Order: sequence, then C-alpha cells, then structure tokens
Amino acid sequence: MNATSSDAAAQAGPAASGRIVLLTTSHRVAPGLLSWPAWQALRGADQVLCADGAHPQLPYLREAGIAVDETSPGAQELVDACAGGRTVVVVATGEGEPRLTDGLARLAGSGRVHMPELELLPASYDLPGARLLDLVQVMDRIRVECPWSSRQTHEGLAKYGIEEAYELVEAIEEGDRDELREELGDVLLQVVFHSRIAEEGRPQDGAEPFSIDDVAAGIVTKLIHRHPHVFGDETATTPEEVKEHWLRTKAEEKRRTSVTEGIPLGQPGLALAAKLASRARTAGLEVELPRGEGVGYELLAVAARAEAEGVDPEAALRAAARAYRDAIRAREGSPALDG
Repeated sequence: MNATSSDAAAQAGPAASGRIVLLTTSHRVAPGLLSWPAWQALRGADQVLCADGAHPQLPYLREAGIAVDETSPGAQELVDACAGGRTVVVVATGEGEPRLTDGLARLAGSGRVHMPELELLPASYDLPGARLLDLVQVMDRIRVECPWSSRQTHEGLAKYGIEEAYELVEAIEEGDRDELREELGDVLLQVVFHSRIAEEGRPQDGAEPFSIDDVAAGIVTKLIHRHPHVFGDETATTPEEVKEHWLRTKAEEKRRTSVTEGIPLGQPGLALAAKLASRARTAGLEVELPRGEGVGYELLAVAARAEAEGVDPEAALRAAARAYRDAIRAREGSPALDG
C-alpha cells in the first residue's frame, strides 16, 4: 500500500468503523417503558443483540418489530460487526456486560484497532424511591425461603419494632448520621416485614390480607387529607395553623368521644403523661392534676410542666441520664478508686 492509499485508509477507517450502543435498563421500571432516544437507537440499528434470552425487555422489543439476536459476542466480534459503518445495539443484562466492556477497553487501549464509536445509553431511569421495590422483593424472598423469617408473626415481631424505634431515637440524639441512616433502614424493615406477613391474612381470624401498597396508599391518603393547605384550598402560613388543620381533620376522621382516645397506654410513663397533658391543653380543658403520695404523682406534675413549657420530658430525662452515665464512667476511671 503506498502512502496515498495508506492515508486514505486511515481517514476512512474511523468513519467506517461504525457505532456500538450499550443500552441499559432498570429492572425497577416496567419493561417496555423506554426513553425516546432508546427507541430511536433500536429502530435505527443494523443489529440488536442481547446475551440473555429471558431479558424482560425482549418481548416488548419484538412486539415493536425489532429483531433481537440472542447472542453474546466477544469484544473483537462486536467491533467486526460494526465494520462498514454499521450500528450495533447491545441490550445489557442486569450485570451491565462487564466482560464485554472490559474487552472493548483493552482493544481501545492497544492502539491497533480502529474502534467504533462507543455510547452508553440509559433507556430507563430509576425514580426517587425506586430502591424500595428492591426491599419489597428481598422481603418476599426471605419470607418464603428463610426458616426463621417464614415463621414470624405480628405478635412475635412487636418487640423488635419497639427496640428499633428506641435505637432510631438514640441515633438522632447522638447526632450520628451514619447510625441514623442504618436505624431508619431497620425501622423501615419492620414496616415491610409486617406488611408482608399481612399479605397472607389469617382466615381463621377472619382477617383480610393487605400489602405494603395498601399501607402506602393509606398514609398517602391521610397526608393529603390532613394537609389541605398544600393539596387543597386552605391556607396556612405558620406551624400553629398547620397543627390546627391537622387536629381538625384528624378529629373529623376519628370522631372520638374523648381526647384521650388513641393514646397508647403502653408507652413510657413520662411520654404518656406529657401526651395526656398535651391533649387536654390543646382541647382547652382545664383539668387539675390528681394529687397523691409517691414519686409517681411528682413525675406526673413534672411531665405536665415540661409539656406546657414545650419540653419533651422523655428526651430531657435521657439527656440527663447520658450525663449521669458519663459521670459514672469518669468516676470508674478515677485514680481515687484504686485501693
């Protein structure tokens, strides 16, 4: 080959080397719901390849008239398939085709191959909250296959819900962001676990099954109804007005005969006392605190006073208890203890 023909080949090589499009999709998005650029690439391709014959996208691509070859070419084979300016679309499997992309990277790094144009094209994107779908799927499998999880009941898990809630509060009060993220996940697990159990129902008890979707739908409906200043025609410019809307709509929903209804009596004593005082104060009820002998009545008065001053008595006592813990540890390490 003379110099002139060599120069011409060098100029024609890149233009004639074609294009490889690696098409990625999210399993968290319904198959067939692809972006417009993805459909354009698929329809304009000279060849569409997929290594996974069971890929969830394939039936939808074929229904759209796109021929898909179920094959897994090596890097050099794929480069050769692009010769003459052809475009090849590779529908990536869930792993993202690491063997193929590594092989293409080695070829490109060798400097001995006219590489096609390489493009990574996301065909579908995860929406916010999409990873919650993964959690539901993982919980489904654990419930079926795990010897321990498959035997759990609402009653058996109840204690873990309490423990996880306390650990979450501790992470918040300690200001540990990493711990906070982990504890939020543990609390979320309790919600998903109980919802998964509820899907099975209890025919012997006449209980109707419900799912995590029912749980989410319920709280969405509640939030929208209790925020008419956001989703309706009401207006609220202060936290006090928001609370007023919340309490009014809650009262309409519950139609309770007493402000004490719905207060769980099993919660810690200080929190219980403060909640009762809050309900009475919010309702405008002037109720004198009961008097009696013993520390219980003294704690009741302290909790009511804290609530009136906008202080959470449980949080305040925990903060004081942590200071007491630190003092104990400091005393344990004091040289005065020796001998």
